[in-house]
Amino acid sequence: MEKFKSISLPDIPDANLPMAYPSKKKHLPHSGMVLAADVGGTKTDLALFKIENKRLISIKKQRYATTDHTSFVESIRKFRIGETETIDAACLGVAGVVDGDKVRGVNFAWEIDAKKLQSDVNIKHIHLINDLQANAYGLSALEEKDFEIITEGKRNKGNASIISPGTGLGEAGMYWDGSHYHPYASEGGHCSFGPRDQIDVDLWKFLNAKFGHVSWERVVSGQGIYNIYQFLRIYKGEKEPEWLTKQFIKEDPAVVISTAAQQKSDPVSVQTMQLFVKYLSIEAAQLALKNKSTGGIYIGGGIVPKILDLFDKKEFYNTFIEVGRMETLLKTIPVKIVLNDKTPMMGAAYYAAMGIEN
Repeated sequence: MEKFKSISLPDIPDANLPMAYPSKKKHLPHSGMVLAADVGGTKTDLALFKIENKRLISIKKQRYATTDHTSFVESIRKFRIGETETIDAACLGVAGVVDGDKVRGVNFAWEIDAKKLQSDVNIKHIHLINDLQANAYGLSALEEKDFEIITEGKRNKGNASIISPGTGLGEAGMYWDGSHYHPYASEGGHCSFGPRDQIDVDLWKFLNAKFGHVSWERVVSGQGIYNIYQFLRIYKGEKEPEWLTKQFIKEDPAVVISTAAQQKSDPVSVQTMQLFVKYLSIEAAQLALKNKSTGGIYIGGGIVPKILDLFDKKEFYNTFIEVGRMETLLKTIPVKIVLNDKTPMMGAAYYAAMGIEN
């Protein structure tokens, strides 16, 4: 369990990116209490916000390891021990496929039923949205300091997209209607991985033998980093150092590999991270083309901000625009890394607040 800092979110009109909410409200309600959740395969963040002077003020936040709990109900009950506040609305951004009032996690075992949850935890309005959709809504709360610029592009209006490597690979689009963005979920991370050159083909063969279907999530995620590393160990025929083997037993392999790459203590780890960034760039470009994301590509998730020193912007950009006849289009697209790891929580908080009936 991990605590993290409180945040204060502005009213919607001051937002960096104008978002259209299903309630069609243009301002936060005058008062209320909302619960926001960011539910992923590794961690679950919960936060309680009150609305005060047209701002969302965080009054309590907690982080839990998702696998430490058998259900979301268990984590929320633990979070609310001793709390007596009436919660007007809640929004859960969940790493899974939302089907109406239900969602099942992709990289964790929970199934959440909003209607049943409303009764179990006594919250009148509970909204379920995909975690990347929440991430997209949260972009409206960010400032320029919350981004690392890969390329400025031409700052064109138009659709935008967000791609987020974490435990898995999340992707979402943002449709531009001429005045506001409308975030929508996708499961693009589970589309088939497409090799570009011979090492990619050999990696595909390795992963196909191991998993059958090879999705982009198998290479552009925390688990993807370890998959690439295991392939390279065999491909290069280099024995794994004993010190690295010991670290894998104790720690998350993706963290071990990225740290070894940053310290330049293991050549295979260095090449692993180079391939990870390459594949992220390729899939970001494909997402940009499919959504015609002239409004920008945003790279979120928990991995990339921690490996910025391994991020060769020029190499990333050159790989990004390597799309043949569409190179001219991709050169116009801004590409930004989202540095603020509270973005999904901010989006869920906004979504819940805009759902309060007052």
